[in-house]
Amino acid sequence: MSKISAEARKELIAAVVERYRTGSAKDKGLILDEFGALTGYHRKHAIRILNGNPPKLPGRRGRRCLYDQAVTAALVVLWEASDRVCGERLKALLPVLVPALERHGHLCLDPGVREQLMAVSAATIDRRLVEALSVTAGQRRRRSSRNGLRSSVEVRTFADWQDPEPGFVEADLVAHCGGVMAGSFVWSLVLTDIASGWTDCAALLVREGRLVVEALDQVRKALPFPLRGVDTDNGTEFLNDELVSYCREQGLELTRSRPYRKNDQAWVEQKNGAVVRRLVGYGRLEGMAAAETLARLYSASRLFVNVFQPSFKLAEKTREGARVRKRYHAPETPCSRLLASDAIPVVMKGLR
Repeated sequence: MSKISAEARKELIAAVVERYRTGSAKDKGLILDEFGALTGYHRKHAIRILNGNPPKLPGRRGRRCLYDQAVTAALVVLWEASDRVCGERLKALLPVLVPALERHGHLCLDPGVREQLMAVSAATIDRRLVEALSVTAGQRRRRSSRNGLRSSVEVRTFADWQDPEPGFVEADLVAHCGGVMAGSFVWSLVLTDIASGWTDCAALLVREGRLVVEALDQVRKALPFPLRGVDTDNGTEFLNDELVSYCREQGLELTRSRPYRKNDQAWVEQKNGAVVRRLVGYGRLEGMAAAETLARLYSASRLFVNVFQPSFKLAEKTREGARVRKRYHAPETPCSRLLASDAIPVVMKGLR
């Protein structure tokens, strides 16, 4: 095994090769000892290199090409006709697909080409279709922009919240589908403040990114504290250019939970049941009239939920083996927590 890098070996050879060639037998022996210790080369191999005669490695013998361009062209036609399946699936389909295309006049093969097609392996099919795949690669649906947008939004878990000041909210959507996701139905946008538990809801006619931004802006103007950050799940109704641009323009910190980890949004998930489902239930709501009625319900119940409904807030969670112990603060209303917070201006406390 070599003891120095390849670049260092080249520099070492260039430095000692001339001294080795002009040196005495004794000097050559000493140079070989040192050279072999540094490079890890066998002594015979080192002699060949320093004499300027590196061993010639046998060249790779090319494989004889069994299939010509006619076979490749036929494979491309069959591949397109099969909706561009992989080589293994196309191999299994050839005995059925080739006779069917010939019978209906869509394919006319030379007997020799046809025999080769039936004998070709799945691996050879994939190799022969490499060029066709490269041509059609640009026609595939690309998700790089969405993945890039998602990766630009920082991930925040439940444990990352620590003790934030009022204004950092978790956002989620609740479906009023009646258990059937087919068709169009009303949704609820739910925002829950981490520090106080203050919860505001807005009705959406459909789940759409632009409507989410409009509802968020409407709720933001009605909040009794300045909105500082929004934490969402990974749905496209949240992770889109409209919401990212809105948060950037308003100076809001946008974060997201981990995919399939609902506990990362435990604050708002709890309010989905305690507020939305308790008020609205699980029935199906459709149409503009239902959305307007739901909006009036949220407007009427807003102060009741936040001013007259005390709730518990987790203070500490510790694990002892398999047992988890939780300690809660004394129950308070979201309004009381906001009034006790030093982060809320006194003027704002007097206005609300």
